[in-house]
Amino acid sequence: MATYFSNDFRSGLKIMFEGEPYAIESSEFVKPGKGQAFARVKMRRLLTGSRVEKTFKSTDSAEGADVVDTNMNYLYNDGEFYHFMHPETFEQHQVEAKTVGDSAKWLQDNAECIVTLWDGRPIAVQPPNFIEAEITETDPGLKGDTAGTGGKPATLSTGAVVKVPLFVQIGEVIKVDTRSGEYVSRVK
Repeated sequence: MATYFSNDFRSGLKIMFEGEPYAIESSEFVKPGKGQAFARVKMRRLLTGSRVEKTFKSTDSAEGADVVDTNMNYLYNDGEFYHFMHPETFEQHQVEAKTVGDSAKWLQDNAECIVTLWDGRPIAVQPPNFIEAEITETDPGLKGDTAGTGGKPATLSTGAVVKVPLFVQIGEVIKVDTRSGEYVSRVK
């Protein structure tokens, strides 16, 4: 793999740090008036999802992580593992529930997800950016009930709970942004 110096660090770059793969979320290169330049880096540990902030000297370097982002279709959950299949090779991977984490509430059958593989082992799952799901449970919106925030919680067919406008009812299909968990629109 390639070697990257700290001034080459960019958002989205995946590097090896302390023997594990990390994804850089933000990097700020600082040149103080006195002293050596350095990079202040925020990165996410790919194995656990935890975030760390680290300072690298301008002379520090890191190896690029040998991770591959692969598009895969979600098949099913057997209680212990989530199963994904590569759409072209039909190769199947089982992913532990703790690796899927909060992404599980956005998974629908045959949804195309991005599965990150490290040494052939799945270490992260990213659901599609937007999903369309049916509302299975929500309070009825009462006419004139606009005091407050103007929204109400709704449970989707995937199990996720999102805040929706008062006019949205049970049985309607809505579009949700999975990155923020916010309602986008109704689906016609």
